[in-house]
Amino acid sequence: MKDSDGLLGSSQASYQTFTAVKYLVYALLSFNVYLFLQEELGALEHTFVEGFDLRQVIQVFSATIDTAAWVILLLLFELETSVLDDSRIRGWVKWSLHGIRGICYIAIVYAFTGYYAELVMLYQVEPLAVGDACSLLSADYSLLLDLDDYAPLDATNCATVGAEAYRLQGFDILADAAALDSARWLAWTDLINSGDWILVCIVLEIEVRLQLRGNLSDQIMSITKVIKFVLYGVLFAAAAYWGLEGTFLDFWDAALWLFAFIFIELNVFEWQSETTQLAAEAA
Repeated sequence: MKDSDGLLGSSQASYQTFTAVKYLVYALLSFNVYLFLQEELGALEHTFVEGFDLRQVIQVFSATIDTAAWVILLLLFELETSVLDDSRIRGWVKWSLHGIRGICYIAIVYAFTGYYAELVMLYQVEPLAVGDACSLLSADYSLLLDLDDYAPLDATNCATVGAEAYRLQGFDILADAAALDSARWLAWTDLINSGDWILVCIVLEIEVRLQLRGNLSDQIMSITKVIKFVLYGVLFAAAAYWGLEGTFLDFWDAALWLFAFIFIELNVFEWQSETTQLAAEAA
């Protein structure tokens, strides 16, 4: 049985406030799925303008798919670590939770490959054949401003393209060296952040499964705490970098996810603490 007052340990009002904040964060993360979809649809107007096949879906909508899968996964962790009583996580309920979670893991790893594909795309460039980007105004080119940020090439922005300019192979997209370097760093941050969250999820999955078996000891919690300290440190660094160099949406999303998983970590801590206390009382 999970104690609703455990961590907060004070009043019902405190618990209700805690719960309200927690679910507000979850709701904001759900809304971010829509925001990422809008952003990627905007980028699609400049990238795969002639269409894309099924293999390229993840490259086009990597952030949307990734965020949607993580939102579902977050809610499943919330159910298992806080909402559902241990006695109910049996049989078809247990297998349903694990089955849906497995599908989410596949989507998250799939999204990781999409971030990788986008990073590779930014390295597959060729020097601009003409000396002046403004000479290409008659063609239907776009200009890379930053990662997933494009604008139609026009008489104003073509003059901002430096002497060292490139064309993304397979796309009618131009980029100068500064914009390309910025986009590459942000793409690396996307990839590292995605891989790091996968590792966080693996550690949490181990904790949840051990807890359900009654084997999540204080020693194991101490080990996983150190591992997660390093992993969350990388995530905080990525969020800080987005705050300085990226878009507000990237920073906002990263901050919300860190905040959301604080709640999951508190759930796991309280769950393990309560189980240990019950075992001690029964001894």
